[in-house]
Amino acid sequence: MRSYPFSAEARGMVEAPADVVFAFLDDQENLSSHMSKPSGMMLGTTMKIAMEPDHTKRVGSRFGFTGSVLGVPLRVDEVVTSRTPPSSKTWETTEEPRLWVIGRYGMGFELVPQGSRSELRVYIGYDRPSGVLGGILGRLFGPAYARWCTRIMVDDAAKHFGHATAELA
Repeated sequence: MRSYPFSAEARGMVEAPADVVFAFLDDQENLSSHMSKPSGMMLGTTMKIAMEPDHTKRVGSRFGFTGSVLGVPLRVDEVVTSRTPPSSKTWETTEEPRLWVIGRYGMGFELVPQGSRSELRVYIGYDRPSGVLGGILGRLFGPAYARWCTRIMVDDAAKHFGHATAELA
């Protein structure tokens, strides 16, 4: 994954072994389920996910999201760049996305076995969106969006396996 000027991450414990958690997160539909639910961070809208039949379970697998906020179309296309079961996976945008608060980005997760549990770290590195308006919106809202995105992925994984997560420092 290339280097980005801005970043965020979230960590938490998941009450399941790393191989089980990896199998769940390896399907991008599970990892990105928050994008298909209305939320304040998404201004009450949702995005639709599209992916190849393998559900992002190989390097080179492509997926993306489409939607709109306040009538403005949004779109992002991504590709899986690394996959090392049961410990890590990364993906990046394939072109400049049409998003309001972040530009090109790379994301990933890492799992560290902790007995019958797993420590999960989800991270993002990103650019601000291009253009004057994108630069302003990115400066104002990009950091909060990046923190929310990584935090909700950790929380959703923990909830799937039966427990709310405890944030790790």
